[in-house]
Amino acid sequence: MSQPAPTDQPENTILQSYDKALRAIASHYTAGLSPIALASAYADWALHLATAPGKQMELIEKSAKKTMRLATHCMTPADAEHPCITPLPQDRRFRGEAWQRWPYNMIYQSFLLNQQWWHNATTGVRGVTKQHEEVVEFAARQMLDVFSPSNFALTNPEIRDKTIAEGGMNLLRGWRNFVDDWARMVSGRKPAGTEAFKIGGNIAASPGKVIYRNRLIELIQYAPTTDKVRPEPILIVPAWIMKYYILDLSAKNSLVRYLTGQGYTVFILSWKNPDADDRDLGMDAYRRLGVMAALDAVGKVTGAAQVHAMGYCLGGTLLAIAAAAMARDGDRRLKTLTLLATQVDFTDAGELMMFINESQLSFLEDMMWEQGYLDTHQMAGTFQLLRSNDLIWSRIIHDYLMGERADVTDLIAWNADTTRMPFRMHSEYLRKLFLQNDLTEGRYMVGDRPVALSDIRVPVFLVGTERDHVAPWQSVYKFYLQSDTEVTFLLTNGGHNAGIVSEPGHPRRHYRMATRAHDDCYVGPDDWLEQTPVTPGSWWPALVDWLNARSGKPAAPPAMGAADAGLSPLGDAPGAYVLQP
Repeated sequence: MSQPAPTDQPENTILQSYDKALRAIASHYTAGLSPIALASAYADWALHLATAPGKQMELIEKSAKKTMRLATHCMTPADAEHPCITPLPQDRRFRGEAWQRWPYNMIYQSFLLNQQWWHNATTGVRGVTKQHEEVVEFAARQMLDVFSPSNFALTNPEIRDKTIAEGGMNLLRGWRNFVDDWARMVSGRKPAGTEAFKIGGNIAASPGKVIYRNRLIELIQYAPTTDKVRPEPILIVPAWIMKYYILDLSAKNSLVRYLTGQGYTVFILSWKNPDADDRDLGMDAYRRLGVMAALDAVGKVTGAAQVHAMGYCLGGTLLAIAAAAMARDGDRRLKTLTLLATQVDFTDAGELMMFINESQLSFLEDMMWEQGYLDTHQMAGTFQLLRSNDLIWSRIIHDYLMGERADVTDLIAWNADTTRMPFRMHSEYLRKLFLQNDLTEGRYMVGDRPVALSDIRVPVFLVGTERDHVAPWQSVYKFYLQSDTEVTFLLTNGGHNAGIVSEPGHPRRHYRMATRAHDDCYVGPDDWLEQTPVTPGSWWPALVDWLNARSGKPAAPPAMGAADAGLSPLGDAPGAYVLQP
């Protein structure tokens, strides 16, 4: 017998939409962070601490010892050159010589002792969930960083000295910088200095043609720079969270230009900057209209039976999903797979996991539901908080208190060229991959069947970066646990972007690299790091050597596009999609 239709469904839909609208409004005042998620974390920590008298006594004891240590240090002139606490290696705020003079050395050491105490207070409370502990510790650190003595002219000796030397002109310049930045932000203009970089001029300028376009991508084929090329072309799938030309910056540091110079035919996807009309584009649409459509076009243009596929960040995750589905379905068009700063297992995805729970994702979804997409500006604050001393406070000190403008590089200009993400895609990405980890647990569906990364049999070149706060290299390394093929893992110094953009001749570059056969035993990341020697220089030549060993003999390059297959060039690179605001 059929069930009666629920008579209250329309009313529920209206009421639920009302709730979503209220949360969407609230999100504009909380930088997209759920206040309920933060309150839950704080309550978990506070309640457990309130019922832990032993931990409370320990904190009182630590406070007394730190106070006594600082007081003793202050009263012992002979110890003035030997601080009672030193900053962490990544903390560069108090390295200057001026900070080692009295009274500033006492000021910053008092701050660091206080910061250390709060770390002790927010961690190690028995019973607090791991995520809540990380959130509370992170929030406490952010609050303390606001009041760092380095952020104020009266307690920062470097600012004081500069102000005295320049008669306060640095503060006047800083005020002008602040007003200019504020006006640019309000009007939606890009940051100062980025005007020097023009897409298609001095960045994203490698010669090529757009040979295919659909509602989601433009496919760019780059002009050959050698007389002969390898028969297997390279298809690059960049992340759509930012513009594609991170891999085609200036002529000196363009990975695209480097690969064409090594005798490869290179194609790259340029993603459309989605708007409200694209709200229902999901992850599978990005796979079909992006990776698979591009593979079809590359095959028609080059006639190659197989392709070297390369994915970066989120584009690499999508490429891994596509490769697993192709392997499942018997599609053998991939020759190799290169994944740059790419995660497939999200159980240890770094500090971003602090913001991944049901409360936070529901809040974020309601914000996206209202407008149909997520604007990068709405999540930029979260990424900046992960490195607040480098990305927020150091800029305030340098630009506004010192009155100096840092030189804008091509990488900085690219970083300011923001994009949006469709509501459905981003929701699926965060839920299915980050929250539920479906891909590595056999629940991620392509079509009506799940995919498994262990089905991938082509050789894999996997790149991680040592200081990656978006895709920690230990998380990238977890691909080993999901693979049943030959994997070469390369760890380079640098961060998520600068570590990948690591051209030959770049100063102070090094990497580690080792290959594991499909039947070798697993080696943990710490052991791998200890066992693998350091090689100085850029990792790009190592990638090319690896590709060369898995490529055919060079032959004449293919034509630009394929008119007989309906792929006539549509215009010059970098195309139209990359110029969309």
